[in-house]
Amino acid sequence: MKKEEIIKAAEKAFSAFTHYCNGVNENIFFDKPSAKWSVAENMQHLIVATNTSTLAFSLPKFLVRWAGGTPNRKSRTYEELVAKYKNKLAEGGAASGRFIPKRIKLSFGKQKLMMRWTSAALNHIAAIKKTKTEDELDNYLVKHPLLGRITLRELCYFTIYHTEHHLNIISAISPFPKNAVKED
Repeated sequence: MKKEEIIKAAEKAFSAFTHYCNGVNENIFFDKPSAKWSVAENMQHLIVATNTSTLAFSLPKFLVRWAGGTPNRKSRTYEELVAKYKNKLAEGGAASGRFIPKRIKLSFGKQKLMMRWTSAALNHIAAIKKTKTEDELDNYLVKHPLLGRITLRELCYFTIYHTEHHLNIISAISPFPKNAVKED
């Protein structure tokens, strides 16, 4: 995908996740199913992950290069990156450290969390838009906790797929209300 396609795909994924969460009743939003994250915790996880991804675009490039190094290969395609992520999950890969959300109570407020998610999504899109060239997406590496060193382009792909992945998870927790209208 080219930069503009990445931006459109990210906007679509973020919008779908936001729209779905807006349709979830606040009590269900914070209700924690056994051995799974609540919708709110899934959102908190995405906020941390998306903000971390955004940081890679916001830091001075010399710091990104210092921390991640220089690629010795071409960026994977979207499909290749998704396949690698799915394989890591199948091998038992899971969120760790600061990416594991803390329990969020109803008293925190759905709208407050939704505002944080919206801010993370908008900041991520803005950071990608500031990328000057297509080559910049392929010439810097970042460290991903499951995927190892990936290019900035691959990080974009991951963020898109990761958002869709968590939308699928919350869809299983909280089926979309019948009276709500889904976006295409």
